[in-house]
Amino acid sequence: MHLQLGLPVDGDAVTGSVHSADWGAVCYELLSAIPDNINGGRIEMGWLRDTFPELDDDSTELEKNRYARAYILQIIGGYMMPDLSRNLVHLRWLLKVVDFRAAGEFSWGSAVLETLYREMCRATRPNKAKIRGCLSLLQSWARFRFPFLRPRVDHPYTVPLITSYARLPTCLEDIRLLLEQRSEAQFQWTPYEDLAIRAVILDEYLQNPNAWHVKIPLVNFAIGEMHQSDRVLRKFRFRQLIPVAPEMLDDHHKIDLRQLHTDWPRFWSHYIQMWKDRYDYIPTREPIIVPELACVPEYMPWFRIHGKPYLLSEEERQWQLRVQRERRGPLNPRRRDDDAGPSTAPTQSPGPAIGPTQSPGPTVQPSTPTAQPLQMMPAVARGIAGGAVRELFFLPIPITLWVSNISAINDANTSTVTILSRRVILLTLITRILAGASTTPARSWTKEESNA
Repeated sequence: MHLQLGLPVDGDAVTGSVHSADWGAVCYELLSAIPDNINGGRIEMGWLRDTFPELDDDSTELEKNRYARAYILQIIGGYMMPDLSRNLVHLRWLLKVVDFRAAGEFSWGSAVLETLYREMCRATRPNKAKIRGCLSLLQSWARFRFPFLRPRVDHPYTVPLITSYARLPTCLEDIRLLLEQRSEAQFQWTPYEDLAIRAVILDEYLQNPNAWHVKIPLVNFAIGEMHQSDRVLRKFRFRQLIPVAPEMLDDHHKIDLRQLHTDWPRFWSHYIQMWKDRYDYIPTREPIIVPELACVPEYMPWFRIHGKPYLLSEEERQWQLRVQRERRGPLNPRRRDDDAGPSTAPTQSPGPAIGPTQSPGPTVQPSTPTAQPLQMMPAVARGIAGGAVRELFFLPIPITLWVSNISAINDANTSTVTILSRRVILLTLITRILAGASTTPARSWTKEESNA
């Protein structure tokens, strides 16, 4: 979360009580406008775009603050934590940006991460066809750790690292087979150790890595999810020990914002206290001396019994491998009836296996967008330049945000703005924003990718 999105993780839990909120009054006080339709505390982002299209050069400080809040709502609802509608955002986030200085003290990274955790869990249900959350983060995570899923490119890395992702295979069968045909050595546990990546990471990002290692529940209003760092110690360059049984929070998955009268800080009081004492919950860590000793000797026998080394069952795996041999190479086998005739599905040649070496960086795959871009950048840029959000923590994102496309990532060389940070935006970055650089929208996710 810190390196991929540039979001802070070492801060207060993002939660609060919303059951007594008068959302119309909240909108009027903080935005000076009230939408015609407020559905369960949610408003349409189209209304935000229409109501706050652009700031005048002579706008007051109060007007700049209102425009900045409207833009932040669109970032949260359209990119960081979108819902299934792709066009609604909950006004509870507006309560977190009343004071921009206080907004910079929250752990926005953990809020985005646990939202994605919850949605990935729900997406495993057979009847689920959609998934919400920051899916571009999931895609970028895979891009850095599975080098065989991306093409070799010559594009420099940039921070945040999520702007450096490449297009992945879109067929679920392809991805499963590619993953199962690769050995453990082709998974990159520590991709950020690559010298090309470290060269663009500021030292301040690495000052407190202990915040990444804590094993505690994450809390975000109605969401509570475990951060099981002890199961992936190798990503932090520590030997993998046999983890203790994870604390299961499955019962909490039934909890959501429809429980209107719940006082969330009180409901999660135990977990929130654990979060405050998070540095007391760092798992045992032993540095890796040599790669051959990355795990304790007892770990792999334990994993073979309790782990899930394959995505498919033994029968399904053998069937796919048999089909692959019959077709002499394609990685996109399609299940079909015996009398259905030859498959017309597109195939993909496996090509030579790529080792764990890091490529210089990928290029963005452009496509035709399906939504109207967010046209607020000049207004918000002037607001930032005028000091409206001087104390706000900034997330670097593309200046054109396709609010209904959760995986829209633009070219890393375009100018960016940042929200939700404790640091003042750089004057040079403001100059680039005000100059108005062009952007190239990325493609949309397909239904197959969402299911994957």
